[in-house]
Amino acid sequence: MKFWTKAALVSAMIGTAGVAQAETTLIFGEAGPNRGARAASTNWFVEKATELSGGDLKFDIQWGGALFKAGAALNGVADGVADLGTVISVYFPQEMVAYGVADLPLKNDDAWVGMRATDALMRNNAQIKQNLADKNLVYIGTFTTSAVHIGCKGTAIRSADDISGLKVRGVGAYGDTFKDLGANMVPMSIYDAYQGLDSGLLDCSQGYSYATAALKQQEVINSYTLLNWGQVGGLGILMNKDAFDSLSPENQQALLTAGEGMADELGRLITADNAKAIETMKAAGVEVIELPEADRAKLIESGSKYVDAWIERANGSGLDGAAILDEYRALIAQYTAERDEKGYPWTR
Repeated sequence: MKFWTKAALVSAMIGTAGVAQAETTLIFGEAGPNRGARAASTNWFVEKATELSGGDLKFDIQWGGALFKAGAALNGVADGVADLGTVISVYFPQEMVAYGVADLPLKNDDAWVGMRATDALMRNNAQIKQNLADKNLVYIGTFTTSAVHIGCKGTAIRSADDISGLKVRGVGAYGDTFKDLGANMVPMSIYDAYQGLDSGLLDCSQGYSYATAALKQQEVINSYTLLNWGQVGGLGILMNKDAFDSLSPENQQALLTAGEGMADELGRLITADNAKAIETMKAAGVEVIELPEADRAKLIESGSKYVDAWIERANGSGLDGAAILDEYRALIAQYTAERDEKGYPWTR
């Protein structure tokens, strides 16, 4: 028996001819605040889904972890505390192992390319769809943090060898790779990195351009190295399958179509924000460094064992990890070629 605790279903009679319009309000759980590119993309999604449903679908977004924190989002959505919400795969490495393919340190640094590849994989791969369904989940759409880069105070990373001996804040397979290259890892959130850099507790902090500028880290760093390596892309909107199945086919399609469009909208927003952030850093006197291709290749090679470890974890969850990775890489190549041939969707 379905226990749907938060959905508010409202039926309104309109017109004098007895025409009925069912209006469904879906509860959306979001651990982050209502600001920034991701929040703007979330608002775009709900507006688009409402429009495509002809007004049938309405949304009540609970921002800032009002319903659940990021670490409780998966169960919150699967159990129906919210009808849908943002789920970040790194908090659920086993349950969301398939989504975690988008977090791997691959040669995948373009936000739009990464989101398009991730979206196509999650939306169309039969074994991933079944894996989610077994958890009472349906995939709706994806986000990304964009490319992983690194800012430093009092030093500069001009090659992969320069990482050795530095005190670094890093996360995921990227942080593990920094450690393998000789970095002394300091456990710290990105939100505390400003103080860590300012005090000397950190030499460098892994981050993303728009976040670095938003957190005003240009005030405490001297150099910012564009690693052109990979991104953290295993985060997006998942929906409670019971709630999804209760909707009409037309409203289901409205959600899926709006979710698919998120990659283009967030791609547009985050690309602009990242470019603006680089200019902000340069204006503050921060040296912006482009890591040479040979050193980028060294980072990718150094991180390859974490890709192999992901395959084993995926296999252990009953998935074909190697096949999923091959499909994902092919999709990255497909959308890279589309970008190169046609440009980004918002520039065509």
